Amino acid sequence: MIQNRISWNEIKSRAITFSREYQTAEKENAEAQTFWNDFFYVFGIDRRRVASFEHHVKKLSPNPSKGGEQNSPFGGRGATGRIDLFWKGVLIVEHKSKGENLEKAFDQAIGYFEGLKDYELPKFILVSNFQQFRLYDVLERKVHAFALDEFYQHISLFGFMIGAVKKETRPDDPLNIEAAELMATIHDQLFESGYKGEVLELFLVRILFLFFADDTAIFQKNQLLEYVEQRTSEDGSDLGMHL
Repeated sequence: MIQNRISWNEIKSRAITFSREYQTAEKENAEAQTFWNDFFYVFGIDRRRVASFEHHVKKLSPNPSKGGEQNSPFGGRGATGRIDLFWKGVLIVEHKSKGENLEKAFDQAIGYFEGLKDYELPKFILVSNFQQFRLYDVLERKVHAFALDEFYQHISLFGFMIGAVKKETRPDDPLNIEAAELMATIHDQLFESGYKGEVLELFLVRILFLFFADDTAIFQKNQLLEYVEQRTSEDGSDLGMHL
């Protein structure tokens, strides 16, 4: 979905430019869509490929200011609304005009959850009134608030935009233990095949880095895995050559 991932330095440079360009933005109706298209561009993403504006969804209560339509005379579950910007399974954005209350925007975003399918529920909620941002991490239950001109300083919070979400790891994590055991197995098998000393150790360090880069999206996500699956024989006879 996300192609041609750009470097963090380039993302930070684009974030600075973005903040300068929208210093004087004020009106939601006039500038919001351009604002968010350019926000996605900061991360090298064509917004049209992943997210849509004005996504219709049933909600807990109607909101006339957002063009909500009440299909039931009693409101509640019969009401529909429009999410300002929706990236299914990833992000809901609610936007307000300059100076408007962002708590209201957050409450509005939460109100849409009832009308979403489980696989559509976002991991993040982002609200803004041009000059201020609040990013809510739904799973971690954390909120990060910052001003438009501080955007570039908080760019790492948006790793999820490019599939580079940070994961907390522990030394006793079963996955880490399993990985260490696999590396030990590779070491022993290569040693028995005649690889020894500095050559063997250097090879293992390089392979370990590739595994890490593959998992954390330092390169394109799963690039090594896809290469091995698509370019090598199923019986592994030419795997060594490719590595």
